[in-house]
Amino acid sequence: MGALLPPVALMVPLYVLLSAIGIRTSLLGLMVVYTSFAMPFCIWNMRAAFQAVPKELEESAFLDGATPWVAFWRVTMPLALPAVSVAALLAFLLGYSEFAMGWLFVESSQNVTLAMAISGIVGRGTQSWSYLAALSILMSMPVVVIFLPLQRHLLDRFLFGPLGD
Repeated sequence: MGALLPPVALMVPLYVLLSAIGIRTSLLGLMVVYTSFAMPFCIWNMRAAFQAVPKELEESAFLDGATPWVAFWRVTMPLALPAVSVAALLAFLLGYSEFAMGWLFVESSQNVTLAMAISGIVGRGTQSWSYLAALSILMSMPVVVIFLPLQRHLLDRFLFGPLGD
């Protein structure tokens, strides 16, 4: 959905759809919106990664007695793990740092995201630089925590190609 149209073009239809469902003002509605924008990229990215795995590797696992489930988890998934890591990190960053949809769908001040809170501090007439710096560090911490375990897989993808050649 997000790959075909810019997010601004989808604001009104999403507003009407989530209002009809009754989840427009909740964080659940915001999660649905962010997931719908991230999903096309994730599917496209992971589809290409799984297609890059040679079928001969799976077939050789079947000849060795592996079930389709075991062949997937022991042969295909380790080779596609860099692409899955990239998709997971970018999908998280898309929803985590976006605030335009948050301003549209979240009405309660108790449900604001960190990006919305930082924007609210900057938008006031006088900036409190200490709060802005503290929120910026606070907002960067989950990204670092998620990036560190994925770092090895991300570097494998960029340095050695999709199949570790």
